[in-house]
Amino acid sequence: MANIKSAKKRIRVIDKKTARNIRVKNHVKDAVKAFNAAIAEGNAEKASEAFKLAEKKIMQATAKGTFHKNTASRTVSRLEKKLNALKAE
Repeated sequence: MANIKSAKKRIRVIDKKTARNIRVKNHVKDAVKAFNAAIAEGNAEKASEAFKLAEKKIMQATAKGTFHKNTASRTVSRLEKKLNALKAE
């Protein structure tokens, strides 16, 4: 355990940031799972709506600094590739 006041504060700050990051990542995971479920059903309309939500959540996480911008772009690109493949069928 830290003895210095500033070190104790850093521990508190890191705990808050960690909790926020976990919450944000859970929102992203839920949105991506919903999208993948719609893809598995083969419902293009539902998948399109789920994609919009997933993309929004991913970009919000990037804006908050939880994800790197390249990671977010890569993830969105992969999701969009799945959606386009479903629409092409």
